[in-house]
Amino acid sequence: MAFDTFTALVLFAAVASVTPGPNNMMVLASGVNFGYRRTIPHICGIAGGFFTLLVCVGLGLGTLLTAYPAAHTALKIAGGLYLLYLAWRIATAGAIGGTESRPEPMSFMAAAMFQWVNPKAWMMGVSAMALYTDTSQPFISVLMIATVFGLITFPSVSVWTGFGTALRGILEDDRRRRIFNIVMGVVLALCIVPMVR
Repeated sequence: MAFDTFTALVLFAAVASVTPGPNNMMVLASGVNFGYRRTIPHICGIAGGFFTLLVCVGLGLGTLLTAYPAAHTALKIAGGLYLLYLAWRIATAGAIGGTESRPEPMSFMAAAMFQWVNPKAWMMGVSAMALYTDTSQPFISVLMIATVFGLITFPSVSVWTGFGTALRGILEDDRRRRIFNIVMGVVLALCIVPMVR
């Protein structure tokens, strides 16, 4: 891969990874509700799951979904329903440090599996592979693209988690925290809008 192409890939990955989307909204809320340390498995799951998704898209899964529109529709429906479920869990999260029953931080595996129904992850993956795959070295370039995204995703998502963690002091008040969680739940639910267009 030429240096200018690689530079463009890094910039694309950085911008795509740090802009708002379902992953970033969830780790922001997780940072507020659970803190940075307890959100690390979630962050690692996003990076690992997206790496795997990119490799699969680069090796032909994106083409397969284009060839079978019903599978693509089923994926969109499953993704939309799961996003609504996660939005509900965030909106109804319990008190910071409270002992009442409340959701736990998302696990590594759950975050990795979420990438398969995350509409932004699919858009980023298909776009990245279409733009940066070198047809003369398809396998190597697919691995390079996935690796760049995997490495950039971790710090990009960590920024959102850190921001959420910084808000913990402000949101220790029950009323403010509940309002924040409801707003984050609504924002996450709104991420479905691009899927239904």
